[in-house]
Amino acid sequence: MCNFMGVRVNKLQYVQLQKIEKDLGTLAAMRELQLMKDGFTYSNSLIIRKAGENDIEAVSAHWEFIPVWVKTMEDVKAARKQGIPWLNATSEKLLDSKMFRHAALNRRCLVLCSHFFEWRHYQAEGEKKSRSYPYTIGLNDKDYFYLAGIWQPWTDKETGETMDTFAIVTTKANGLMEQVHNTKKRMPTILTEALAWEWIMNDLSEERIKEIAGFQYSSEEMFAYPVAKEFKIMVEPCMEYHYDELPDLVPAV
Repeated sequence: MCNFMGVRVNKLQYVQLQKIEKDLGTLAAMRELQLMKDGFTYSNSLIIRKAGENDIEAVSAHWEFIPVWVKTMEDVKAARKQGIPWLNATSEKLLDSKMFRHAALNRRCLVLCSHFFEWRHYQAEGEKKSRSYPYTIGLNDKDYFYLAGIWQPWTDKETGETMDTFAIVTTKANGLMEQVHNTKKRMPTILTEALAWEWIMNDLSEERIKEIAGFQYSSEEMFAYPVAKEFKIMVEPCMEYHYDELPDLVPAV
């Protein structure tokens, strides 16, 4: 799963994919780019998508993939109360899903990210149950990277308002994320630059879509460390925090 992520704006005024650079302009100063983006606020984030044969565009999109059969925002809110998750799309079911298949075939995108957050569960000696500890996770020596995503336009049939919506694709956890997200053992599909280009720019077979959607980034190229449990309201949510009872992660490949 990936419900909390962020982008470190002060290091980012443009994005690059292969040899293409895009100035973020006003998007760099807007709420689309934040150190801590809570998916459950259902706000906008920045996505990258194809714009012509050899060009890309950076646009603001609503982080919540709204199915075309949902008629109004009131219906969307009702679905949220029932706990129906539309923030993520499972890679293994991407092409089997009535909701996601068409977008996976035709409207793939990249989600700009500098880090994301996940919870590790640990039961200390003498404790009756486990506790959850938040971690921030990112890539070594990279200010930002791309997550695989899918998008589609949605229109509120009552108001006529139209918006682009998206979901982040998730895959099975690698060796590092198995230790952090140790209950469901999932992680967002982080793409190399070459795979990111292929994901949005190429006409892909269903087999290739499945392969890229399920890609696992190398644990050796990632970092993960605990942060304060109040990270969601902190000015610096990625500040490392030490818990005496929490053992270190084991190096994973």
